[in-house]
Amino acid sequence: TARADDISGVIAATRTITRDSQLVGNVTCTVSGAACIVLGAPGITLDLGGFTITGQGDAGTGCGGGQTAGEAGILIAGPRGVVVRGPGIIQRFRGHGVQISGGSTRVLVTQVTASTNCLSGIFITGATANDVEDSVSVRNGNNTNPCGGI
Repeated sequence: TARADDISGVIAATRTITRDSQLVGNVTCTVSGAACIVLGAPGITLDLGGFTITGQGDAGTGCGGGQTAGEAGILIAGPRGVVVRGPGIIQRFRGHGVQISGGSTRVLVTQVTASTNCLSGIFITGATANDVEDSVSVRNGNNTNPCGGI
């Protein structure tokens, strides 16, 4: 399958992918108040390739002064049958590490480590028949909103 994006480096504006894509290096996300990477089409895969996606949150708390509404490492809002495949780390987002919402179905998140995000490591809401397997969520949440893990 042709890859739409080989992703690495700094992401300064939300990157929406619509075909299979992969990380080819670590990513630093400087997007504020919005998702870093959006999976925007059904049936696609984002392969993390053993790399890390890092947001702007504080290394100790993930927040950096508090949570930031709408800010997530990876957002899946509506598509059916998408896959986020690790190994890989999603860390230090001032919102959720991975957010699955908006009626998404049959999403698979596998071999992902979500660490030190201000809200949940992997957050699923308003979505059905999704799977999270072989994934780890550690040091997520904050004192005001201790939603934490998955």
